[in-house]
Amino acid sequence: MSETDVLPSAEPASADPSTDPSAAAHARAIGIDVGGTGVKAAVVDLVTGELVSPRIREKTPQPATPEAVIETVGRIVDRLAEGGHLDPTMPAGAGLPGVVKRGRLVTAANIDKGWVDYAAQEALEARLGRPVRLINDADAAGLAEVAFGAAKGVPGTVLLLTIGTGIGSALLIDGKLLDSTEFGHVPYRRKDAELWISGAARERRAIGWRRWAGEFSEYLALLEKWFWPDLIILGGGVSKEYAKYGKWLKSRAPQVTARFLNTSGIIGAALAAGGHEEAPTD
Repeated sequence: MSETDVLPSAEPASADPSTDPSAAAHARAIGIDVGGTGVKAAVVDLVTGELVSPRIREKTPQPATPEAVIETVGRIVDRLAEGGHLDPTMPAGAGLPGVVKRGRLVTAANIDKGWVDYAAQEALEARLGRPVRLINDADAAGLAEVAFGAAKGVPGTVLLLTIGTGIGSALLIDGKLLDSTEFGHVPYRRKDAELWISGAARERRAIGWRRWAGEFSEYLALLEKWFWPDLIILGGGVSKEYAKYGKWLKSRAPQVTARFLNTSGIIGAALAAGGHEEAPTD
């Protein structure tokens, strides 16, 4: 099963790399976001951050082995190609739920453990027939928000949390990304935090938004004690429901939802593929 979100048409901003220093080497790139429940992709304008193709989503296969997920990614990218949205030189970026080092995952959260030390970048490049850049999924969201969204131009320390199947994190200091923070695995009530207070955990435990917000506030207090963020950005699928819990969520720093909500990962993965200056390097 799959779904396609047809977005309003948008004219991409013209960019001449010879006159516009902000223009990336590639004007557009494919952004791919692999999550525990869904795999999403679209073509992104690297100068404006706009999605310039339909956003296509398929369910994450279960078990989420490298081979099964890569084939799902391949089908989605094939559909983008069939729609006339790609060109042969367009690079792709893939956000994955784990720590990325040298084109491989060294941890795997909410996907099959077979991803650990699997040659993921090589396998994706072989399936897609184009260059691929891997990045942690929450770091990708952080790139999108610092380039175009809620973290743009914000001084000091910005903490972004993506809340969905798990909890991802990105930490930005004066606009610079500290990659692979993985704060969803901070111990909370003797468990990894994401096992207790992610969006999926809330549903599994069958608790209401008010109780969940109270517990998530305790988790935020832990992170604030250690990192003293000046701004907290909430992204991921749960960010779309902020009106249901925001009044009960407490923190010292101000909170905002991500400008791109759960699309940030797609945009940031594309930025990494296009060589954004804050993208982590292997």
